[in-house]
Amino acid sequence: MYKVLRIVLADILKNRVLLVYTLLLGALAWASFLLEDNSSKGMLTLLNIIILTVPLVSVLFSTIYVYNFNEFLELLLSQPLKRSTVWLGLYAGVSLSLMLSFFIGAGIPLLIFQLNTAGFMMLALGILVSLVFVSLAFLATMFTRDKSKGVGIAVMLWLFYALLFDGLILFILFQLSDYPIEGALMMISFLNPIDLARIMILLHLDVSAMLGYTGALFFDFFGSSTGILLTFIALCIWCWIPFQISLRKFKKENL
Repeated sequence: MYKVLRIVLADILKNRVLLVYTLLLGALAWASFLLEDNSSKGMLTLLNIIILTVPLVSVLFSTIYVYNFNEFLELLLSQPLKRSTVWLGLYAGVSLSLMLSFFIGAGIPLLIFQLNTAGFMMLALGILVSLVFVSLAFLATMFTRDKSKGVGIAVMLWLFYALLFDGLILFILFQLSDYPIEGALMMISFLNPIDLARIMILLHLDVSAMLGYTGALFFDFFGSSTGILLTFIALCIWCWIPFQISLRKFKKENL
């Protein structure tokens, strides 16, 4: 696995797209903190950037890279290597490169301007969200051998979790506004990794006070040590399950 990891890392680190992504994240992160009059406002600005940009770049870059890596993948499989070893090495290489880009681009400004619990929380959640969408990208590549269809599936996954999911929640809220559904909403939020990250950051910035009774309920759950632990476990599960499904498909795939 480590040989595959080194090959993938050496290849990706020379990729100009990753360099542009790192520079873009860095520029947006520094601008978010330097142009605001306090760090909390900068955190909110950076949160909106991370919630939309990081998942999109992670899922698109990973999907395209796996398809472009296909010929070399066939060469690796002709060697006495297990399929699980090759797939895990490829996943680790793509994940580490995107994590490194996120840390350099957004993590360094966070540690400089927001060296507190909220800053570390955003850094950890940004990395986990990156890993989740890398896993979803690997799963998308296993649905079809056609690159354009695979990229389309990846974009639809991002679109659903970033935008459409919240629309469905709002629809449910309007339809069931006469019923106490706050507890159910907290459980539904675990079905969306982006929402989990957003809620955790907002609560640690004390923005929940603006949400009234609902915000207080969310803070009681997600602000507690149990809620934080469950959130991180849920995000780790979001990383693990799509990757395991893609691994099983890859083992059976006829290349």
